[in-house]
Amino acid sequence: MKAVSENKCFGGVQGVYSHASDACGCDMTFGLYLPPQAGNGPVPMLWYLSGLTCTHENAMTKAAAQGFAAEAGIALVFPDTSPRGEAVADDNAFDLGKGAGFYVNATQDPWAPHYRMWDYLAEELPALLGAEFAVDLDRQGITGHSMGGHGALTLAMAHPGRFASVSAFSPIANPSRSDWGRKQFSAYLGEDDTAWARHDATRQMEAVGFDGPVLVDQGGDDQFLDLLKPEALSQAMAARRQDGVFRMQKGYDHSYFFVSTFIPDHVAFHADALGL
Repeated sequence: MKAVSENKCFGGVQGVYSHASDACGCDMTFGLYLPPQAGNGPVPMLWYLSGLTCTHENAMTKAAAQGFAAEAGIALVFPDTSPRGEAVADDNAFDLGKGAGFYVNATQDPWAPHYRMWDYLAEELPALLGAEFAVDLDRQGITGHSMGGHGALTLAMAHPGRFASVSAFSPIANPSRSDWGRKQFSAYLGEDDTAWARHDATRQMEAVGFDGPVLVDQGGDDQFLDLLKPEALSQAMAARRQDGVFRMQKGYDHSYFFVSTFIPDHVAFHADALGL
């Protein structure tokens, strides 16, 4: 592992690190904010998964979460959204290939050799963080925006007991019934719809739900509402009587202006679930 940069931030350190990934078969880069409390021992950890076209850097520089994390004493992890490198398959479209890994393990060519973001986030990166940094793997929360909201919700529901809480900003809520999902799932996973179910937050909410609190914020003026399908997830949460809150925020769009407005609520939500 190599430190790309480390900057003092709200009394803690905002770092960027790269390492060779066995899961993805390439070098991967991630951001990690360690609050000042990490100087005294391991701190709880909040994952932030980013959306289409993003890297580790977008939320790290635009979400304005570090100050709130420092107050709460929680680390922030900013993974990349896909594998990178010359040998990694790509597509000319913005919503397939690099920057659009959709947090799945691809089974189809040419994607299968590198696009294994599910294993990277569920297994490899947590193990690396626990071995190298002052973070407590027994106290984790997860959040994300858009494609990252989809990833946060599906990873949380697939790993009972791992995450104390899950939240999402404008998640792709029902991808197997959206053009932001069907296209990518067909390419990465093949045409069998049954292989898509574990990567659809609405279908997983209907099938298993989440064993903790859920918070979802959706902008009422989001330009991608028809692709995100928030009503499907909201209805599934209500039908399941899921412990959680779904909020439609009037006038807000899909941008980081929306995310940065409500990130204090989300950090506080996870901090409370983590007993901070």
